[in-house]
Amino acid sequence: MVTRPIAKKVKSLDELLQAEGMLSIPAQHGENGMMLIEFDKIRPFRNHPFHLYKDERLDDLVESIRSNGILIPMIVRKIDADPNGYEYEMLAGHNRLNGAKLAGLTEGPCIVKDSISDEEALMYVIETNVIQRSFADMLPTEKAAVLAMSYSKLFSQGKRNDIIDELMKLENPEYTKGEASCAQLGQRLNSREKVGLEYGLSRNTVARLLRVDKLIHGLKNRIDSDEISLRCAVDLSYLIDSEQEEVEKVLLENEFKVDMKKTEMMRNYSANSKLNEKTIYQILSGEINKKPKVTTAPSIKIKHKVYSKFFLPETKTSEIEKVVEEALELYFQTYPDRKEDDTT
Repeated sequence: MVTRPIAKKVKSLDELLQAEGMLSIPAQHGENGMMLIEFDKIRPFRNHPFHLYKDERLDDLVESIRSNGILIPMIVRKIDADPNGYEYEMLAGHNRLNGAKLAGLTEGPCIVKDSISDEEALMYVIETNVIQRSFADMLPTEKAAVLAMSYSKLFSQGKRNDIIDELMKLENPEYTKGEASCAQLGQRLNSREKVGLEYGLSRNTVARLLRVDKLIHGLKNRIDSDEISLRCAVDLSYLIDSEQEEVEKVLLENEFKVDMKKTEMMRNYSANSKLNEKTIYQILSGEINKKPKVTTAPSIKIKHKVYSKFFLPETKTSEIEKVVEEALELYFQTYPDRKEDDTT
């Protein structure tokens, strides 16, 4: 049997940058086999809910891979070949793949999963990131993805526990099954109160994050970059996908700010089937709330002091208007530059 060098397993992903040494593991094919796979045959997980490392964290990962290789195998699943030539889909290891490419590698060690459901695939993606990072350090939409999985109708606690045990064992060979007893890794969270308790979130925050998970990808990015508040995001989550797409399109083409008044209005318009391309633009631009310009001439009153100076009490209104008109004509003939432009 052919052997290929696979990186030594470390006790935790935090030790990834400090680990040293290599060991040999047989390359296998077929169900749950481990093998070296070319990176251009692996596609990212579709609608991957987590952001890739960047800045110093990415630089450190790239340097570690240059020095030591990929220390923990990635996990992929076999897919039908698609038009882009992909044969596998990434489940656990998006950052390792990105870092390896930047380090100049073209292939890496992968555990291949055959015949697993979309539900199980998503669990691998979610639980890998929960294990790698603190929930508190996650961005809002990443937290939303973690919570949404627990509320999924397809959720299977048994499968989830098996996946968690596998991931923990991959990181730490000394790990004992069932050792991860904390609620966020191995316990069914079936109520907002319970989720809030385990993750340090209020019941209302849990409810808002569950709504956030219903947004399209573009709007989720705006939440993570603080362009849209969590409360505004909740309103937008009630829009159908086509309406959300139009909102994202308008925001991409303009520099409109999003606030609670605008999102509440869009939600109300949507609920009454009145939200369309035109109204979305008008709401986001603020035009829909602008007061119409005054087109009627203002009424002018002559103060009593002026009136008594130039007119007798019994003078008729028509006579006063005639005098004022003649006086204005004489004034603007004398000072033509003081007459307002007709277009103003």
